[in-house]
Amino acid sequence: MAIPFDREKELADAGFYPAVPGAYNIPSFPTRRFCTPITPKENTFRVLRGEKPEWLPNMSTDFNFIQPAVMPDAYARNNGGTDWFGIEWQYDPANRAAMVKPGTRRLSEVENWKQELVFPDLSAIDWQKDYDENYKSLLAPERTTCFVIVNGYLERLADLTGYENTLCAYLEEPEVVAELYDRFDEFHIALMKIAREVYHADILTFHDDLGTQRSSFLSPELCREVLFPHYKKVAAAAHEMGMFINFHSCGAVSNMIEMMTDAGFDCWEGQDACNDKLAIMETYGGRLAQLSICIPDPAMPDEELKALLSRMVHGIGASGRYITWFADMNFGRGFDSAEYLYAESRRLFGGEG
Repeated sequence: MAIPFDREKELADAGFYPAVPGAYNIPSFPTRRFCTPITPKENTFRVLRGEKPEWLPNMSTDFNFIQPAVMPDAYARNNGGTDWFGIEWQYDPANRAAMVKPGTRRLSEVENWKQELVFPDLSAIDWQKDYDENYKSLLAPERTTCFVIVNGYLERLADLTGYENTLCAYLEEPEVVAELYDRFDEFHIALMKIAREVYHADILTFHDDLGTQRSSFLSPELCREVLFPHYKKVAAAAHEMGMFINFHSCGAVSNMIEMMTDAGFDCWEGQDACNDKLAIMETYGGRLAQLSICIPDPAMPDEELKALLSRMVHGIGASGRYITWFADMNFGRGFDSAEYLYAESRRLFGGEG
């Protein structure tokens, strides 16, 4: 039974959560703490388990969202430099992100991976020291801890050889690709174990962008043949370790949603601009939660932002299978936008006592 919304009690001043070193080089700030009727972690778990939440989870207030910079992949992707597999990344200040340096080709041919690729020794990193020094005192245990792993299977091989060569290899060398991806399975699962045991992750965000703004890079049939077995393996491993797994996949990938659900992902983090996310929720919401980012234009008038948040809550959010990553970068608004989002969704799910 839903817990009635006690506005006065829940919106009372409860201080702030400390800023946690975040992901993707996004600046982190202290975030508002609400006097919630259940913990933010349990509320998020309800969404991921397909149960009704008490409010719409917001990653900015309800999550410890981490991507440790001791991972060469994370540092290179966010700042430029060399990643775990010797690929050089070049930072672009205009986009505040890095891309593989033009002209880079780390792997000559996919069939040469055993001779040319050196897999990183994860034990060479002092993960416990990183956790103790950078996270231990900052991660609120009542919030959901999400650990980010970038460069999934398609992305990784494309970084090594280029997209054209990767897709050709899928068609011409499927056995070789499968063998390489089996080795990546071992690497990912070992890293996932560190995320769980050292950083106490509750959920993983696993990256593999599958599309452009118009369509997927490959057909659903080819995706099922080449990528699905490995997605299924990492999803199962996450569940065996006691974690949920969120699949971050950009692009117009609505034709891949059935595959995502069959693979066992608990949540899909996709783009609103090129997918009909409400229609996808109506079809697949019983099997797959959704997550998406909402960063409004800082110049958006207050009333327009209130209307936007209301549409989110009473639209896709009403399913109870949606998580938002809402971040308002206008610090001079005439109202507390995070509070408005929380209160509007509490009224929806709990009513007002």
